[in-house]
Amino acid sequence: MLFVCYPKCSTCKKAEAWLVEKGVSFQKRDIKEDNPTREELARWLAASGLPVKRFFNTSGLQYKALGLKDRLPAMTVEEQLDLLSTDGMLVKRPILVDGDTVLVGFKEAEWAAHVR
Repeated sequence: MLFVCYPKCSTCKKAEAWLVEKGVSFQKRDIKEDNPTREELARWLAASGLPVKRFFNTSGLQYKALGLKDRLPAMTVEEQLDLLSTDGMLVKRPILVDGDTVLVGFKEAEWAAHVR
C-alpha cells in the first residue's frame, strides 16, 4: 500500500495516524520531494473513477496563484495530468493506493470501507 502525503499537512498527519492505529502496513512517500509522475497520475485517475479535478489541491497556494479555478474547465484531461505532474503541491493529498483502489483526500468512512 502506498501512502502519498505532505508531511506538514494536518490532514495527512491525521490519515497516517489512522493507518498506524489500524495496523496497516504502508510505504510513505512525500509528495513534494517525490512528485507523482504523469503515468502514475493517469493510472490513479483511471483506478479511482474520479474526475481529474478531484486530484487538484484546490485550497493550495499554487492552485490559486495559477488561476486554475478558471483555467481547468478549458483544459483537456491530458493537459491537466501534465500540469499535476509538474508540482506535488498542486496534487490533492493524501492519496492511498492499494492495488486497483485509489483514495484521494482523507475521509475516514471511505478509507475504513477500503482498508482492511
